[in-house]
Amino acid sequence: MLIFTHVTWLDLCLASAGVYLVMQAFSKKNPAPYPPGPSRWPLIGNIADIPHNKAWLTFARWGKKYGDILHVEVLGRHIIVLNSVKAAIELLDTKSSIYSDRPVLTMGGELVGWKYALGFLSYGDRFRYYRKTIHRIMGSRAAMSVYEPIEEIETRRFLKRVFAKPEQLQTHIRHTAGAIILRISYGYEVQDDNDPFVDLADRAMRQLSQSNDTGAFMVNIMPWLANVPEWFPGAGFKRLAREWRQTLKETVDAPYTFAKDQIAAGIAPLSFTSNLLKGHTLSAEEDHMVKWSALSLYTGGADTTVSTIYSIFLAMTLFPDVQKKAQAEIDAVVGTDRLPSFADRDSLPYIEALVKESLRWHVVVPTAIAHCVSEDDIYDGYYIPKGSMIIPNIWFMLNDPQTYANPSQFNPERFLDNDGRDPEREPRTICFGFGRRICPGLHLADASIWISTVMSLAVFDISKIVENGVEHTPEIDSSSGAISHPKPFKCSIKPRSAKAIALIEQDVGY
Repeated sequence: MLIFTHVTWLDLCLASAGVYLVMQAFSKKNPAPYPPGPSRWPLIGNIADIPHNKAWLTFARWGKKYGDILHVEVLGRHIIVLNSVKAAIELLDTKSSIYSDRPVLTMGGELVGWKYALGFLSYGDRFRYYRKTIHRIMGSRAAMSVYEPIEEIETRRFLKRVFAKPEQLQTHIRHTAGAIILRISYGYEVQDDNDPFVDLADRAMRQLSQSNDTGAFMVNIMPWLANVPEWFPGAGFKRLAREWRQTLKETVDAPYTFAKDQIAAGIAPLSFTSNLLKGHTLSAEEDHMVKWSALSLYTGGADTTVSTIYSIFLAMTLFPDVQKKAQAEIDAVVGTDRLPSFADRDSLPYIEALVKESLRWHVVVPTAIAHCVSEDDIYDGYYIPKGSMIIPNIWFMLNDPQTYANPSQFNPERFLDNDGRDPEREPRTICFGFGRRICPGLHLADASIWISTVMSLAVFDISKIVENGVEHTPEIDSSSGAISHPKPFKCSIKPRSAKAIALIEQDVGY
């Protein structure tokens, strides 16, 4: 990722040094030491230490050396990394009144324009409005039940696509996730192939992930760089921001306009947007908030569930014994004459454990979205200054061998009662974030992952692919970025039986 050319580093450092010296001249004495962390250089701090790729691995390595809470500083910007659930809960949950703000991420938030989306919104009235509306419509499993038919129908369509073209698995997962979230958010039914809204969301989410990757753009650390002209050497980020801003504008406006047109014509199906707009006359400000809260729901579910479901197919390829146990439970409870449905969920504890393990084994948002502390604070004898960026290292929390035995193994049984041993820590209390910033769409994501998993395992056998007589074992690796995906892999996906084919080919319709 382009940050700045080496030619301009000296100029930047000299300018930054001046700013730093002025700040130091007027700074007050700290009431306590900062948390431990890697040694800092004078003036520039840890600018050379900030990882630009898979930051969570570097943070985990630092955590082993410095402890559960660590500190780095870049040109006066304080960054606090939390490597334990205990620290995350005690700060982000218990002290949520001062730890619920967001830092200004200049690239993604200001230059691209994501600052109005819920995930990046500053804490305040607009944030509370978004949360309240999303919670009212889908803040519990019971509230989500009205959308279960949509999820079941779109997942059955997914089975058909996978059966027809199993080699395009990742495309099918993305298409189905987009179909579900677009239907729920806007009442929009996607086209079978190359749907413009699905493609638009896919592009926007890739750009969002890149723009908010920890350390990827120096403008996120030094916001004043946003004033550098686009032609300036090394300022290629300005051109990217301009292009990505246009993508975001289309992503916000196009599906919302579709939903409003459907409502005006009297033909809008039930959706998040129609629920908020039907029978209401909104001010310009209220209209803006509805549009962006719908976008927040739409983009929040358009990419994260794709990553988890894809990782489940990877896990089933690598851990066939888990797949066999899951299929045995489905066959015993549901049988082979029908597809599973949400009505079966409480009767399938192993599938439930498998979904939990998928959320732990492949962490979709490894460093969450950074929080920001709004007041000076003292924690465990350490000083956390106002404005510090707080990064919970969720990846390490879910891969800590002190919490999860053999964390690299995909083992759903860790979440079941086994031989009198208590289940290991529930990953859903970690992977969806903390405090007032916990993901409001967690029940939607959880439902999408569950129904995709149980229906797929009911009808498909997933295994390593054999090419030219050679069995290929997929590599376990993940992409960098704010949202992490498993590295693309090949696998064999075949119907389990003639009965399974018949279930896949059943007619599907709204």
